[in-house]
Amino acid sequence: MSLVTEHHRHGNNPFGILGKWGRHDDGEQNVLALNVLLLGGRQSGRSSVGNALIGGEEFQTGTCIFGVSMTTEHQLLSRNFPRYFRRKGAESDLTLRVLDTPPSFPRPKSVHELCPEGVHVLVLVVRADMHDNTHLEEHVETLFGPEWRRHALLVITHADHLKEAGLQPSDYLTQTTDWLRALAAKVEGGVSFVENSCDWPSVRGRPIRDRLLNLSARNHHSALTVRTEVSL
Repeated sequence: MSLVTEHHRHGNNPFGILGKWGRHDDGEQNVLALNVLLLGGRQSGRSSVGNALIGGEEFQTGTCIFGVSMTTEHQLLSRNFPRYFRRKGAESDLTLRVLDTPPSFPRPKSVHELCPEGVHVLVLVVRADMHDNTHLEEHVETLFGPEWRRHALLVITHADHLKEAGLQPSDYLTQTTDWLRALAAKVEGGVSFVENSCDWPSVRGRPIRDRLLNLSARNHHSALTVRTEVSL
């Protein structure tokens, strides 16, 4: 797997305009390139989910001073997974370009500059024991409009708290706060639960990637357009 680390730089796209389907330079291997946007509050586990998706530890995690997340800029990481899936009988690579954002909320122009082709999948990240990001849905709709639901999946981190409380995931979703229960019902990519173990990014990466790929396929790998005219 090849990894490319990027920071907030205007128009930086190491894979050219591969927005959906393309081919390697040798012309033999198909490659699907997807832009993935991580959204969530501070200490939600957003960067850890990003590490799970790319299969590494390049996104900074756990850095917090006085409860304030130190993720202050947009960070874009790209990874290619060779021969990840088959399409029409042919092996295809999967390239994920994963954009982590500050917890305050991403700047529309920054997202557009880093993902000029749009965003194929939204990954909304919420901690099972912290429900303070009640404006998440409102922010997402402001950024993308009502079509965001078709491109979104929800990841609930720190699910080990459910075990401690003797709750199954299905029970948790029926007993949680109204806004989170409504959010879980709206995202068409479904809900994934991950525990806060030291090795969960490496263990859970493949299932989350598969869920992401299946959701994008249902949307024919179309991308959401960032509404850069909005002010937040």
